Amino acid sequence: MKKFLLGTVALVAMAATVPAFAADLGARTYTKAPAYVAAPIYNWTGFYIGGHVGGAFVGDDSIGTGATRGSDGTFLGGVQGGYDYQFAPNWVLGVEAQYSWLDQGTDPVLVGPYSFSDKQKGLGSVTGRIGYTWGPALLYAKGGYAFADYDTTVTLGGIGAAVSSKSDGYTVGAGLEYLFAQNWSGKIEYQYYDFGNVDFGGFSFKNDEHVVKAGLNYRFNWGGPVVAKY
Repeated sequence: MKKFLLGTVALVAMAATVPAFAADLGARTYTKAPAYVAAPIYNWTGFYIGGHVGGAFVGDDSIGTGATRGSDGTFLGGVQGGYDYQFAPNWVLGVEAQYSWLDQGTDPVLVGPYSFSDKQKGLGSVTGRIGYTWGPALLYAKGGYAFADYDTTVTLGGIGAAVSSKSDGYTVGAGLEYLFAQNWSGKIEYQYYDFGNVDFGGFSFKNDEHVVKAGLNYRFNWGGPVVAKY
């Protein structure tokens, strides 16, 4: 009986000391759960306007035997504007209008008995484009209607001669655009313009241009980038 009483007293004493011991250890430090990581998904949907600079180069510069147009590059600068729509979710569909002013001389070329000169003053286009985006980059192709502003003159013995040409045609191209800020993107682009043939006095040559340019766009993306939380 004595052993039983002594054991009971010992258990009660031990039970009384455990809370005190736990209090001496101090309260557990609260650790805040890790915050969600927000990853931006770049949004190309919206209107944009911008400008560009570059160079234009004559395509087929052969006119007749022993005669060629000047093949030196011509400086150009211009403006563009358009609208893009992102879907599916990495594809972008858009439409764009642009115009480029050219700084091209009018040095005449002798073609047989004719004196020929061609001053290219501007190139314009209205195109559709489709692209694939990953992160802030967009790789795209484009194509559509093109028009040219140019003066072509042909003289024979100092007298004007008949010339057949047109100022509208088609264009195709491709480029890479990059969103470097919420509302700003830069691009590099190649574009080919074809306006058919220029014919006079039994001579004919293709009226086309190769254009390489760099541009800057301001994008009216009022909603900003879409954000996904993980």
